Amino acid sequence: TDPFQETHWGNYLLMTPSDQGDVDLDVDFAADRGNWTGKLDFLLSCIGYCVGLGNVWRFPYRAYTNGGGAFLVPYFLMLAICGIPLFFLELSLGQFSSLGPLAVWKISPLFKGAGAATLLIVGLVAIYYNAIIAYVLFYLFASLTSSLPWEHCGNWWNTDLCLEHRGSKDGNGALPLNLTSTVSPSEEYWSRYVLHIQGSRGIGSPGGIRWNLCLCLLLAWVIVFLCILKGVKSSGKVVYFTATFPYLILLMLLVRGVTLPGAWKGIQFYLTPQFHHLLSSKVWVEAALQIFYSLGVGFGGLLTFASYNTFHQNIYRDTFIVTLGNAITSILAGFAIFSVLGYMSQELGVPVDQVAKAGPGLAFVVYPQAMTMLPLSPFWSFLFFFMLLTLGLDSQFAFLETIVTAVTDEFPYYLRPKKAVFSGLICVAMYLMGLVLTTDGGMYWLVLLDDYSASFGLMVVVVTTCLAVTRVYGIQRFCRDVHMMLGFKPGLYFRACWLFLSPATLLALLVYSIVKYQPSEYGSYRFPAWAELLGILMGLLSCLMIPAGMLVAVLREEGSLWERLQQASRPAMDWGPSLEENRTGMYVATLAGSQSPKPLVVHMRKYGGVTSFENAAVQVDREIAEEEESMM
Repeated sequence: TDPFQETHWGNYLLMTPSDQGDVDLDVDFAADRGNWTGKLDFLLSCIGYCVGLGNVWRFPYRAYTNGGGAFLVPYFLMLAICGIPLFFLELSLGQFSSLGPLAVWKISPLFKGAGAATLLIVGLVAIYYNAIIAYVLFYLFASLTSSLPWEHCGNWWNTDLCLEHRGSKDGNGALPLNLTSTVSPSEEYWSRYVLHIQGSRGIGSPGGIRWNLCLCLLLAWVIVFLCILKGVKSSGKVVYFTATFPYLILLMLLVRGVTLPGAWKGIQFYLTPQFHHLLSSKVWVEAALQIFYSLGVGFGGLLTFASYNTFHQNIYRDTFIVTLGNAITSILAGFAIFSVLGYMSQELGVPVDQVAKAGPGLAFVVYPQAMTMLPLSPFWSFLFFFMLLTLGLDSQFAFLETIVTAVTDEFPYYLRPKKAVFSGLICVAMYLMGLVLTTDGGMYWLVLLDDYSASFGLMVVVVTTCLAVTRVYGIQRFCRDVHMMLGFKPGLYFRACWLFLSPATLLALLVYSIVKYQPSEYGSYRFPAWAELLGILMGLLSCLMIPAGMLVAVLREEGSLWERLQQASRPAMDWGPSLEENRTGMYVATLAGSQSPKPLVVHMRKYGGVTSFENAAVQVDREIAEEEESMM
């Protein structure tokens, strides 16, 4: 080896965290794992991951059906009880260990099944999420015309029921026909042309593949692969665009929306508080679900992103920036959507609740129809779908990055050098699995995946993680780890949430979703019993991974069953910060091949001063010594 290199490394390891600021960032990380290259990469990736399609197409509709402005009360309460604490927990686990969602279970190998369950859930979600991005791409290309194809009836896909609702008022401003018995051109364009759903008799006979959708899905996967090709080094740069640009478009749509006649009618509908709704349990459940899915807790994306941070990155501040930013974005999106719906209801002469929809119906039917009523409609349509594309892509990067990181951390010697090839193989496999979603009956499969892949399974995973960290590993230990990393201990609020409030809320949600279980449906189509069973098995499979993982962990140990359980639930020998200079206190010299003296003592000899982090480490050392004495 080059002697210069050795002395360079020697000097480098002796620097304090504050001195290391000027050194090339790459050195401060677990060898060859990769890391964020810029200061904002992590923050923007988290924002891009959390702010997704749900903020635009789920939140506004959920708010208006659950008491308008009054919905914000349970929404922010659930954000405080469930959202912020679980978000911070996941970031802390990732940053402290620099490991992906499988390897992080060195913290308590007994629960490694929870990591496997996360991967299964993320895999299923990634397959259908990219199909939604493929629909968005389809509409994006369709908007590149002088007049939008869903503006008029009279195309080959239209039926006799098609009626151009705009301009169908008579002189008195009343609608001459009963609108309920007719269909808008945008609805027929979506169901009969894009999905071609009339070619399928149901989920059991999906029909042929739609080649234009199939190519859009291929393009979606190619875009995702190119962006995660170099791991977080490449996706961390792409998010500078995909996480910020939607805000610019959202602002344009908002300004355009509020200046339309009748916009106020829609906004009133969206925000008028109806406090009597707060007495119903459904509203609180909806608020908790919205927070839970919108922040993406439990999908492993946050843990993965945080694992590429430096050891002392201030994730406490980042937690509040991302969670509150996500909530504000949802509320803003509501204004942009409902102002346009208000204008549309005035144009059509029907109440707002007749035009309001949620989910794909809003994005692919109602909003595109509203676009046809505006001057320069192709331009606004293109902007809207471009916003949906950028919103969807950065969530998709996170799903894939989670899978790739989890598996490469598990087999670093084989896979890390071939990470790009491995990412490519995963993209190809998922593209092939997603082909069923591009058939005539693909929408039925998409609804099934959406309803079951991340429903109760995800809640079970998050509750397990919460209990494993706070009860098995120990809340004191975990707080001490956070103290080592950030220089302060999490306060009473976080501890109370981690120990009681968050798991209790999630368990209540879980029980509620089982008790109030409703079979899947798409429009008037009811799913057959075998499809329901398939969906439930999909959710159960992820839950069953947890006991299966426990069985494997127990069988690996020796002794009686109780001894095996105890050994399997203790942290692995090499659990802790991945870099030796961050291993202080109880983590000193537990890394394989560790020969250095206590890094802390070296720091102090060289510099005399003690930074706040070292201060924390000295204190942690003292606390451990006291604990050991009291145990003796």
